[in-house]
Amino acid sequence: MRYAQGGGLTDAGRAARERVRLQAVERFEGGQGNREIAAALRVSERSVERWRAQWRERGEAGVLSKGSPGRPRLSAAQIARLERESDRGPLVYGWADQRWTLARVKTLIGRLFHVSYTVEGTWQLLKRHGWSWQQPARRAIERNDAAAEAWRKETWPLVRQPRRRATAGSSSSCAVRRCDSCGGERPSPLTCRSREVELRAA
Repeated sequence: MRYAQGGGLTDAGRAARERVRLQAVERFEGGQGNREIAAALRVSERSVERWRAQWRERGEAGVLSKGSPGRPRLSAAQIARLERESDRGPLVYGWADQRWTLARVKTLIGRLFHVSYTVEGTWQLLKRHGWSWQQPARRAIERNDAAAEAWRKETWPLVRQPRRRATAGSSSSCAVRRCDSCGGERPSPLTCRSREVELRAA
């Protein structure tokens, strides 16, 4: 069984898994075979084989669970360094503008500390340490609220395209156009393949 990142087990689940491994060690010492141990402990033979090999190499310590790898953690000193380095700005690290994105912070963490985070993990790390998404500290000097509001009320309704309504389509190879004289629909002689054939035959 594959466990999700973080081990997929609670502390109680990990303790139960540890007890199973220690029971396997007792059975190794008692001379039982892998198939018998696997059936008794309700685990795969492959797991028992792996535990036996670890037991032969390092004794009981080799069989003990390493526990959940968990997520990588940065120390307080590393967080402080990350904050100092991020204050220098992305340009220092070769990015074209001054925006810190999660992907850039993730890359910076990897470069500085040789630790790999996912983008989501980077966001969780930043949130845990009180960082938030970027907000401008000041409004732009050039901003004209009256002009922006006037544009939104007057120009935007004129520019905005209305949504097209869904209409029934046609799978015909003929382009259909409306007949001006009778108001009905007839195939266009220029695009209808069957009409072209009729004209050539005549």
